[in-house]
Amino acid sequence: MDSFSPRIVTHPTAWPQRIESTPDIIWLDDPRANDTSNVGAKAANLSRLARIHRIPPGFCLTAACRLCHPDDRIEPALRMAISAAYDILAERCGVALPAVAVRSSAIDEDGQTASFAGQHETFLNVRGVDEICDAVERCWASAHTEQALAYRRHHDLTLASSQIRMAVLVQQLVPADTSAIMFTANPVNGMQDELMLTASWGLGESLAGGTVTPDTWTIRKPGRLVIHEGIATKNRMTIPTHGGVREIDVPRMLRQIPSLAPAQVQQATQLGIALERHLGWPVDVECAFAGGVLYLLQSRPITTIPNQGFHASQDIVSPAAGA
Repeated sequence: MDSFSPRIVTHPTAWPQRIESTPDIIWLDDPRANDTSNVGAKAANLSRLARIHRIPPGFCLTAACRLCHPDDRIEPALRMAISAAYDILAERCGVALPAVAVRSSAIDEDGQTASFAGQHETFLNVRGVDEICDAVERCWASAHTEQALAYRRHHDLTLASSQIRMAVLVQQLVPADTSAIMFTANPVNGMQDELMLTASWGLGESLAGGTVTPDTWTIRKPGRLVIHEGIATKNRMTIPTHGGVREIDVPRMLRQIPSLAPAQVQQATQLGIALERHLGWPVDVECAFAGGVLYLLQSRPITTIPNQGFHASQDIVSPAAGA
């Protein structure tokens, strides 16, 4: 039977000196990772976030790398490069076989960004070089699904396999005790001096997918004053399991207690306010606590829709900042 309890995990206190990238692999702390034409919007977004707050370490297989493998198969030389990068990632994470998330970071053929939201594969809790290589190949292959091709037709993008540009991001999967989503402008009433924070136990898939009713806090940003707290009965959560993730029942002892301590609410709020100030507009933020450490997972600008509050843009990089 699956079980869950908040855990103590090993985290690097800081990334070591920047590792030199290769033609096929660019680390998120490499300045070249800011270039969407190399790594796509998702990875470039994360690279820029790393300047503001701790993100999970990771690397990206470049879009050019896929174009050199039009049959979507990893050749021995690339496998060796992935293996070397994974060894470095293990050192950075402080564990022998770190769990990673492998996801696409797509680019259109003109080198501009396109959202491609939900069009390509994502693989969670992947361990070891064999599993990573398999996940990369499956990410590449997902460019040819009917859904992805229909998206390309709709947006007048190339359908030629030899021209489809897709980077692949390999990043530490944070073993989240609690995952959170916040809007630095209140999406309910449109108040820009209020921040709304939602959180629940485990990985963020249950929270983002709407299968759990989360705890909710409304914070007045001046003074970071909590003006509303709603602690829900949280019945479902997502945890890592062999070969992926799965949704389970929340242990009874955790269902009706807050998923964030007051100090964590303040810490997350401070992060949201800092991001908004840095970027210059309200943002949608995904973050997670693991072993008491707050990780920034993704941040996107949010735009105002008349009479409809706010919604998050998909993988917008400029001038900014990832689900």
